Amino acid sequence: MTIRLANINDLTEIVAIYNETIASRMVTADTEEVTVAQKLEWFNSHTSNRPIYVYCEDKKVLAWLSYKSFYGRPAYDGTVEMSIYITGEARGKGLGKRLMLFAQSQAKQLNIKVLLGFIFSHNLPSVKLFKHFDFKEWGELPNVAVMDNKLYSLTIFGKHI
Repeated sequence: MTIRLANINDLTEIVAIYNETIASRMVTADTEEVTVAQKLEWFNSHTSNRPIYVYCEDKKVLAWLSYKSFYGRPAYDGTVEMSIYITGEARGKGLGKRLMLFAQSQAKQLNIKVLLGFIFSHNLPSVKLFKHFDFKEWGELPNVAVMDNKLYSLTIFGKHI
């Protein structure tokens, strides 16, 4: 079991894990699968201060987490949006908790002061994970997403590190 910085060779597996989540309408607002080419700019936008990490077992990527700067203004430099994605075969085995501990630990090393999670309000497993780690509900954007002609709300969770 290894958590390490992602490299370009991981992008195919990162995209595959991401694409697994689309059909559930619980994790991402993308409604159709994306390609590696479509995610290349996103991948390359990450830096040493806003990295992507992968969790591997037997050299296979089972999960990834990323930090993205919030709102792009200097006053928010210490605030990031955090994302965690886990392949279906590895869900429900405590990996989310392990990644959340790692994410918070790394945040301190990266001089991140505030972690945010933007979670669909009906994504109860993710809501439960963030609450377990004392993230607080800082707001809700009601019915801001439309997927399959249904409305979905987005809850913003935050925590000062």
